[in-house]
Amino acid sequence: MRVEFDPAARTEFLDAIRYYEREREGLGGRFRDAIYAALKRVVATPERFRQIRPPFRRCLVQRFPYFLVYTIEPDHIHVLAVAHQRRRPDYWADRS
Repeated sequence: MRVEFDPAARTEFLDAIRYYEREREGLGGRFRDAIYAALKRVVATPERFRQIRPPFRRCLVQRFPYFLVYTIEPDHIHVLAVAHQRRRPDYWADRS
């Protein structure tokens, strides 16, 4: 199954990579790899992750305080947010 990012989610993802890379060289790459690992888990078993508000689901990212918000579409996974866990809750809800 393919994955599509909402444009705002793509921006969040890239911004976080840049932030972590500025903090410590190589950390941005580790963040990117952690996001890709989370996406692999989502693609393998999309219904496994908890619904936070139907039809939205959340997958926690390992080793970083982030989670992916996504929906399961007939032909793809739609990522609505690459969200920091301490950010304002549900800020991404109007992206649906």
